Parts: sequence; C-alpha cells; structure tokens
Amino acid sequence: MISPQDRRQFHQQSLLAAATLLQPPAKKRRLCVIGATGRGDYGHGLDTAFAHRTDVELVAVADANAAGLKKATERLKSPNSYSDYRKMLEVEKPELVDVAARHSDQHFSMGMAAVNAGAHIYMEKPFMPTLVEADGLLKAAHEKGLKIAVAHQMRMEPSVTALKKAIGAGQLGDLLEIHAWGKQDNARAGGEDMIVLGTHLFDLMRLFGGNVKWCQAGVTQSGKEITKANARLTKDLVGPVAGDEVTAQFGFDHGVVGTFNSRAKLREAAGPWGLEIIGTKGSARVLTNVPAQVFVKNITPWNAEGHTDTWKRPAGPVVPSSFALANARLVDDLIVAIEERREPECSGQNAMKAIEMVMGVYQSALSHSRVVFPLMERSHPLIG
Repeated sequence: MISPQDRRQFHQQSLLAAATLLQPPAKKRRLCVIGATGRGDYGHGLDTAFAHRTDVELVAVADANAAGLKKATERLKSPNSYSDYRKMLEVEKPELVDVAARHSDQHFSMGMAAVNAGAHIYMEKPFMPTLVEADGLLKAAHEKGLKIAVAHQMRMEPSVTALKKAIGAGQLGDLLEIHAWGKQDNARAGGEDMIVLGTHLFDLMRLFGGNVKWCQAGVTQSGKEITKANARLTKDLVGPVAGDEVTAQFGFDHGVVGTFNSRAKLREAAGPWGLEIIGTKGSARVLTNVPAQVFVKNITPWNAEGHTDTWKRPAGPVVPSSFALANARLVDDLIVAIEERREPECSGQNAMKAIEMVMGVYQSALSHSRVVFPLMERSHPLIG
C-alpha cells in the first residue's frame, strides 16, 4: 500500500516532471565569426572554437575576401554571410563574437564593433599592437559588463595547470627564477618572435611569477643597439617590431627574476621554445607545444663527476595534440565566466599585460634604462 507521504511525493515529482517537459528549450547564445582571408585568415582553429557547444548557435560569418567568405561559409555551414563585419553585427545582434584573424592591427576595430553590439569576445593573439588600443577595448568592455578571452591556450593546458598546482603545493620549493626562450628561428628571431610567440611565454611567466615589477632589456640588430629607425612591419601585421636579438630581464612578485631570450644562434643550445622554472628544491621545463609538455627534475649535489639531474615527465594522462581541444578549454571557461560574472582565465586583462611586457622591453632598450610597471607611457615605443 502506498502511504499518503509517498503519494504526495509521487504527485510532486510528477508535477515537476510535467513542468520540465513543458518548459521551452534553453535559448542558445548567438555567435558570429569574423575572419580575414589573406589578412590573418581564421587563426589556429578559432573559427570552429565554439563548434562543440550545444548551447551556442553560429548565425553568421564575415570576411571581406569574397573567395575566403565562400569557403568559410561552406566550411562552417553558416546560415548567413557578410562581406562587412560591422553590418553583420548590426543585423545579427550576437551575444558572442569570435575574432579569428591573426593580424592584430584589425583587432581593435573588430573588438570595438563587437563591444558596441553588446557581445562577449573570443580573440586570437597577439591581443593588440599597442597598449593604448588594449586599454581602450578593455575599458569599453568593462563599462558594458562584457567579457574578453584571448587565445593564450598554453595557460589552460592540463599539464600547465597541474604544474601550477604542484608549485603552489611547494614541490619545487620557493620559486626563484623563470627563464624563457622564443622559437628563435632565423626568419623571426628577435622582435618578431617576441610579439608573435613570446606573448604566450610572457603570459605563462606571469602565471607562475605574478605581476611584473620592472624590466631591463637590450635589443640589437646585426650587433648594434636598435633605434626607432630600425622599426619594421612583418607579413603578419602585429605592429612594428625591431631587432634580430632580444635579451630581457624582468622582476616579478616576491623577488622572482625572469629572463626572455630570442637569438637565432641560441636556438640549438636552448632547445624547444618554452620556459624553465627554478625553485629551491627542483626545476620544471615547459615545452610550449600544443599540448604543452612538462618535465621536472630534483636538485642533486655536485660531485667530482659532475651531477646527475635528469628531466622526467610527471605521471598523468597523455593529452592529444589538438587546437580544437585547446580552444575548447578557453571557450568553456569564457561561457562560465559570463555566467558567473568573473574574468576568464585567459582574460583580455592578462593578454594586455603580456603585450605590456613586450612594450617594456622596447622602452628599456631604447632608453638604456630599467623601466617600472605598470608602464606610464602606453603608446608604442617604436612609433614616433
């Protein structure tokens, strides 16, 4: 026999189930993608960064290149396409905008158009060519309560987050130094390497070391110290760059000291691009591939034969190489950040601070002096 209490509970559950069935499906967030074929294209898989989300609906793609727009429309199965991204944003009124183009000289105008349309942003790196533009977009987004995430995927790689947790638990002892090396390939070593790939490293250096306090740097071209006359543009329009060799030292929170080098002749000796973190009990090496690879070693004493430190990969699952997975982590965090009204892990603010480190290197090199952070001068040091 069913008791009155069970009968009431069954009745309440039935009403709840019926109400659930009668509820309309959750409204999907409207997404627009902005690409630029021949002008940075669609980044490293950024055009499909939201494809795994069942709560996001792609409504349109924009590309000023007609052939590129046709291909993107077919590839993404986009219901609508536009040659003018401003028109697209005006008509479609998205909640999310994917700024996929790699050439960052377009990022400010694309980002501001998205903010003016009331949309949150996922953007390719480098974030901006100048701090003035970065500050402007961040201020506009903050005033409207909008979130910006930037594709510094290494920050959320499982191996990197595990290492951050291990360091926080004291497994390397007190953190002392962080050394970073760019790709240092002959074609891009120096200033171009620093802005195109170095921002990944600067973002990671801040993840482990905290905020930057100061920078002392030297930048040379063919062995001579650079001047503003050495400024040049690259095929990837990311603002002016200078120098074929960069050596920089940074001071971080809690006395941590960091270095960044990009010198073609150092490439073989330094090994794969990435960074080394040195503590009082051990060290960690992060190879900044996709996925990032982490190795650790304990400190052993020197003896007459040398010492026997060896790099070992920590135990853990092997993550497949995939930009889709790397972007998905950032997109998922962006959606949660929107819902929780917090900053994304890979925020525009963090991306701005990585650009600030680049500008600090040039300011120090051109002034032949140590510069302090946050930088007071926000214009590009190589311009004017």
